[in-house]
Amino acid sequence: MALTPRLEFRQAQSLTLTPQLMQSIRLLQLSHIELNAFIDAELLRNPLLEREDGGAEGEPVELPEPPAELSAYEDTVAHGERIQDAGSIADSLDTAVDNVFPDQGAQDRLVPSSRIEAGSSGAEAPDLDQFVAARPLLGDHLRAQANMLLRHAADRLIAHHLIDGLDEAGYLATGIEAIAEQLGADLADVEAVLGALQGCDPVGVFARSVRECLAIQLRERDRLDPIMARLLDHLDLLAAHDMAGLLRAVGCDREDLADMLAELRQLDPRPGLAFDSGPVEAVVPDVFVRQGPDGAWRIELNTDVLPRVLVDRSYYTSVSGKARDAKEKAFLSDCLANANWLARSLDQRAQTIVKVAAEIVRQQDGFLTHGIAHLKPMTLRMVAEVIDMHESTVSRVTTSKYMATPRGLYEMKYFFTTAIAASDGGEEHSAEAVRHRIRQLIEAEPANDILSDDTIAALLKKEQGIDIARRTVAKYREGMNIPSSVIRRRQKKGLAQAL
Repeated sequence: MALTPRLEFRQAQSLTLTPQLMQSIRLLQLSHIELNAFIDAELLRNPLLEREDGGAEGEPVELPEPPAELSAYEDTVAHGERIQDAGSIADSLDTAVDNVFPDQGAQDRLVPSSRIEAGSSGAEAPDLDQFVAARPLLGDHLRAQANMLLRHAADRLIAHHLIDGLDEAGYLATGIEAIAEQLGADLADVEAVLGALQGCDPVGVFARSVRECLAIQLRERDRLDPIMARLLDHLDLLAAHDMAGLLRAVGCDREDLADMLAELRQLDPRPGLAFDSGPVEAVVPDVFVRQGPDGAWRIELNTDVLPRVLVDRSYYTSVSGKARDAKEKAFLSDCLANANWLARSLDQRAQTIVKVAAEIVRQQDGFLTHGIAHLKPMTLRMVAEVIDMHESTVSRVTTSKYMATPRGLYEMKYFFTTAIAASDGGEEHSAEAVRHRIRQLIEAEPANDILSDDTIAALLKKEQGIDIARRTVAKYREGMNIPSSVIRRRQKKGLAQAL
């Protein structure tokens, strides 16, 4: 067969993801905050889109009257009639002019715009609740103190580099040797600046370890005596709840140790977190689940967070007839197509969320009625097969979506848990329900009978037929931040002796 170039025609079928289809898929996994940001960007790009108001359908919307047009002379005269001189303001306050305007003396001064009465301009007074002070940043707060505390420019430069080396908790993450080498300064000078900065507010910043952070705070309270210093040197014994070894290392009696531990609890091991400036976003449910009068569960979308857009076809009709060339007509056609696509995509997204939420509620009826102990194991495939969708679609829909139920507010991903087989061949158990039962057993254990992981596994198999290994119990326990049986025994014995 000769290897020569030639042309061939073939007919084949293939699935191609268009840009709009890919965008529709991406809309499914956006949270309501991200979706609103996307809608705002589309409103700026597309003149045929407008956001639907939250009023009742068919209710007429009152548009504000346009302000009357005034000439420059009329506006100046009207403004001059509203202002007051310094004497009239002082008379209304029953005081002297010097007390009101000390810098101006007896000179007249215009009233600031914020002091103009609302009734005179026809506008409402500003709501002071809308003006929220910005939270200060830790770096800015410390730089202001360093500029007042240090006199020399070289020391301030070192201080700024030390401030830049702090982590969010207020600890010095960068070594002072590296800072001294970077600036070409003596190590003694960097240590001196660091010692001065360790007295800044909040107390405990610029520490290089938890021991140093607590020592700075105790020194500020004049409580860093030799016994307290020995206690700080053995924080590892305190973390292990080895009270007997801690008493021997510190060299004090049990009463003095209890008092020192009470003082340590009043300290802040992460002082920098008080200046955390990250925005706090409240979790808003996307779906409400309520029980109707007939006992059936009802699913309702949260319309407050669901953006709605309208396609302004009348504006398109009026503008398309005035298009001057093919480029403008193509632009308007693209805007109309994108607007129609976005409106359909948002409606389809809402329907998909309701469909997935309804199936979750149907399969987790026991959880909603009786609690977490009746949470059933459920996978994405189980929901996808019932609603005739792909697993990836269900995964996108349940990402960053929250459901408000009578049992609380949960992310939709919470209801998807792995299954644990039953030893008697009965119904499988949810991993989340097993974790809940492990926590109940540990919380109910007495101080003189601490349950080991093997004992917990045996109890689960005996009581509920849950066939689970010891290492699985340990994994679940560590995932819930529950210490081992050895540490729990020390904790509960120390608590019993303290009481």
